[in-house]
Amino acid sequence: MPDLHFGGAEPTVAERAAVDAVVADVGPAIVEMTERLVYAGRTRAVERRHLLLPALHALQRAAGWISPGGLDHACRVLEVPPAEAYGVATFYHLFTHEPPEAADVVHVCDDIACRPLGAVDLMADLRAAGHHVRPSPCLGQCERGPAVLVQRTGGDDLTVTSAGVAEVSVAIDRGTSTASVVLPQAGSTDLCLLARIGVVDPTSLDDYLAHGGYRALEAALAMGGDRVIEEVAASGLSGRGGAAFPTGVKWQAVADQLGRPRHMVCNADESEPGTFKDRVVMEGDPFSLIEAMTVAGTAIGAEQGWLYIRGEYPVTTARLANAIAAARSAGFLGDDVAGSGARFDILLRIGAGAYICGEETALFNSIEGYRGEPRNKPPFPTTHGLFGEPTAINNVETLVNVLPIMLDGGAAYTALGTERSSGTRLFCVSGRVNAPGIYEHEFGITLGGVIEAAGGVTDGTEVRSVLLGGAAGSFVGPDRLDLPLTLEDTREAGLSLGSGVVMVFGHEDDMVDTVRRIAEFFRDESCGQCVPCRVGTVRQEEVLVRLRRGATLDDERELLDDLGAVMRDASICGLGQTAAGAVRSALDLGLLEGAR
Repeated sequence: MPDLHFGGAEPTVAERAAVDAVVADVGPAIVEMTERLVYAGRTRAVERRHLLLPALHALQRAAGWISPGGLDHACRVLEVPPAEAYGVATFYHLFTHEPPEAADVVHVCDDIACRPLGAVDLMADLRAAGHHVRPSPCLGQCERGPAVLVQRTGGDDLTVTSAGVAEVSVAIDRGTSTASVVLPQAGSTDLCLLARIGVVDPTSLDDYLAHGGYRALEAALAMGGDRVIEEVAASGLSGRGGAAFPTGVKWQAVADQLGRPRHMVCNADESEPGTFKDRVVMEGDPFSLIEAMTVAGTAIGAEQGWLYIRGEYPVTTARLANAIAAARSAGFLGDDVAGSGARFDILLRIGAGAYICGEETALFNSIEGYRGEPRNKPPFPTTHGLFGEPTAINNVETLVNVLPIMLDGGAAYTALGTERSSGTRLFCVSGRVNAPGIYEHEFGITLGGVIEAAGGVTDGTEVRSVLLGGAAGSFVGPDRLDLPLTLEDTREAGLSLGSGVVMVFGHEDDMVDTVRRIAEFFRDESCGQCVPCRVGTVRQEEVLVRLRRGATLDDERELLDDLGAVMRDASICGLGQTAAGAVRSALDLGLLEGAR
C-alpha cells in the first residue's frame, strides 16, 4: 500500500515517456525542499496537481494499468504524495491496478437500457470467443445498444455499438470505432439545437463556418459581457442537467466577482443511465459547444475554460480535441479571441468512469487532481468553485442554447416553450419504441407526444411504465402519458425532467431486475464520503435482491421507506438524495409486485 514515501519500483520506458509528455509544459520537478518551495507550495501544487488525472490516463494507455513504478514517477514529477495519488487512481472504474490479463479490455454495458437488448448474452459470447470482458454501467449509447467500450493498451479506446462478437473483433482488428450519429429528426425544419447534426462535417471548421458557425460569438463580442448576460437572463434559459437553475443568474454572480480569476466549466460527464443527448451534440456538432463556451467565458470575464468529458466517449473526445485545436489555430481561442482583445482558451479533461463526477463540486475536485468527492455547499461555485475561485459551470445542452439567444435575442427565445419553461428540450428516448434516439421538442409536449414522435411503441408492446429523468428520476405509469413536459408541470406532479430521459418499458420487461439494477448502480457509484449514502445504497440494493429471491413487499416496504427518507434528508449531494426515487416510484406503481 503506497504511503507518503516512494517505493522501489521503477517506471518502464513507455510509462516514463507517457507521463513526461503530459507534464512537458510545467517544467522539471523540485526534488530538494527549500524555503522558497514552502512559501510557493500552494501555487506550484495547483500548477501541477491538475495534471494528475491526465498523467494517470497516460499510464493506463501506455501499460494497460497503473503500475507502482509508473505511479511513483508521476508523483515525483507532479510533486504529489504517493498515498494521495493512489487514492485518486483507485477512485475511478477505468483505471486498473493489477497487470492486465489482455491488451484489450472489453467493457459491455449491462445497465437498464442495454440489458433488454442482449447485453448479458453478449458478455458470455465474448468470453467464449477469448475476449477479456468486464460488465459496465451505462456507456451513453442507449439508442444503439448493446454498447461496448474497448480499452486498448498502447492505442486509442474504441466504441462499438449494436454489437455482436464479430463487430467487436473487427473493430479491435481495425482499431476503429463503429459508432456514428443517427438523428431520427434529420431534415426537420423545426430543429434548433440539432439543426447542423448530420448536415455539417463535425471535423471541419470551414464547414461549420459555412453553416453559420461563430456568428453567435461575433454578436456576443459586439454586445459586450453585460449585455450578453442580460439577454441570457431575459431568455429564461435554465440548466438542462436536472437542477434547472437560471443560467443568467449564475453567470451574473460569477461576473460580479471582480479582482479574482474566474473559470468557465462545461460539465460533459453525462453518466446518468439512459442519457446520451450531450454525446450526440458533441459528436455531431462539436464546434457549437466550443463556440458556446467561448461566448460564456468572455461574457463572465473568464480567461480559462475547462471541458470535462466522461472517459467512456472516445469518439466524442477526439472530435472535441480536434475542434479546440482548429478553433485555437483560427484565432477563435487564445490571447486575442476573434480579434476582440479578450483572452479565453479551453483545456479538455477526461474522466475515468465515476458517475459522481457529474456533481459539480466533485467534478472540480477531479479536475484539480483529487478524488471526485462532492464538497459541502455553501460556499457555492459562483464564489468558491474550481481552485477555490469563481466558476460558472453548465452542461452541454445548456451552453448550446446560448447560440440562438445571441443571434435572435432573449425575447425571441421566450416565444418557444411555455411562460415558465422557455425554449426547446432534448429528450433521450429509448426502450420499447420504434425509433430510439435524441429528439428536440419545445417545452410543453406531452410524454405521450414524445413517445409518438419516436415512432410509438414497438409492435405488440403495451406501455407498462416509463422511466422519466433517468436512474435518479421516477417511473410513471401509462396514465401519465398526457403529462406536459415542462418544469412547472413535472414539479407539480412530484416528478423531474432530470437529464431528459424517456425510457419505455413493456409488460415483457423484468421490472424487478430493472429496479434492482438501478439500486446496484447507485450502490457502486456512491463515493462513500457520507454514511447515509454509503450505507443506504447498499441496504437498498440488498432489499431488491431479497425481493427477487422471494421476500414479500410487506416485509420490506417499511425498510425501503426508512432508507429512502434518510438518504434524501441527510446525504451530502444529489446522488444519495435521489438514489431512492426510482425504487420508491416503482413500489407505488406496483412494478415490484410478484417479485421472484
